[in-house]
Amino acid sequence: MIIAIDGPSGSGKSTTAKILARRLKVTHLDTGAMYRAVCLYALKNNIVIDGIVNKAVLIDSLENINVSFNYNDKKSISETFLNCVNVENEIRSLWISENVSKISKIKEVRLKMVAIQKEIGKNKGVVMDG
Repeated sequence: MIIAIDGPSGSGKSTTAKILARRLKVTHLDTGAMYRAVCLYALKNNIVIDGIVNKAVLIDSLENINVSFNYNDKKSISETFLNCVNVENEIRSLWISENVSKISKIKEVRLKMVAIQKEIGKNKGVVMDG
């Protein structure tokens, strides 16, 4: 079972997705966090410089990027991991917010994130928002 909730910013999609996932006892997946994690990777690896994305290098780097989620029982949230490192706090920074849209527009990035989403959904049910 894969449920996707979409809508404009501030419409309550994340809140709804989290509640639904909890009630259904399935994974909550913040798809926006996935793109933020890729953006973090690109910024830390100088693939984005002065707001310009080196698209070819990023596309070549996609095989080195793994985004996953782990549920934190203490915080009652699903945390984002980039290559096995918890990046939940880092990806919420202004630095990421200023650059993530440039990353998420790249077709190959979107295809990679959808493939990861499908893989997560294979293992068990998931409620996605983003």
